[in-house]
Amino acid sequence: MNILLIGYGKMGKAIESIALQRGHSIVGRADTKEDLVKFDGAADVAIEFSQPEAAIENLHFCFEKKIPVVCGTTGWLHHLKEVELSCKEKNGGLFYASNYSLGVNLFFRLNAQLAKMMSQYPTYTVSIDETHHTQKKDAPSGTAITLAEGIINNIPLIKEWHLGETNNSSSLVIHALRVDPAPGTHTVNYRSSIDDIEITHTAHSREGFAQGAVLVAEWMAGRKGIYSMDDFLPA
Repeated sequence: MNILLIGYGKMGKAIESIALQRGHSIVGRADTKEDLVKFDGAADVAIEFSQPEAAIENLHFCFEKKIPVVCGTTGWLHHLKEVELSCKEKNGGLFYASNYSLGVNLFFRLNAQLAKMMSQYPTYTVSIDETHHTQKKDAPSGTAITLAEGIINNIPLIKEWHLGETNNSSSLVIHALRVDPAPGTHTVNYRSSIDDIEITHTAHSREGFAQGAVLVAEWMAGRKGIYSMDDFLPA
């Protein structure tokens, strides 16, 4: 499989390493807009892990070139509807996930199930803590937002998420900490005057994220349409 890498930072290099181990070829590496514009080769799939301010233009490029794209960049989802419309109009292929770690996606499902159970016990206050390296520009993380959505969708009393403390009882508080080195830790807390319940996912390296992205890229090659981890993972 021929892969175009868009974003050649630490994550891009980790993806490259795993892709090569699995017998794939890297036919392009684009770390800037200029690099991407120069690419005129053929790719079976693109893997996009860049920066929030660059992601949308990168995705449009892939749609124009008819290259299915696996996107892991977060911080741009306020433009998601616009991007999905562009993908459909250009008959492109888009797979988006806030986190490609298989362990994290199991964690998402556990989080939703726990939220459904905890909706019966309003004496518990729920919050999310997330910690990442200082190079991560967006806060809260896309993973934290996905966790928050899983809670909001299952606890009727929670209507929205909020970064930092708030007195609004219908808001889910997310605390975002940036320290080095920290590949990523996410904790969902349920606290009451009697006891606390916590579930935590801690990443030890970028390998889990990179491996998941490559596995999804293998699945995505040749596809058109819009997909997510719900389509990729078994029910």
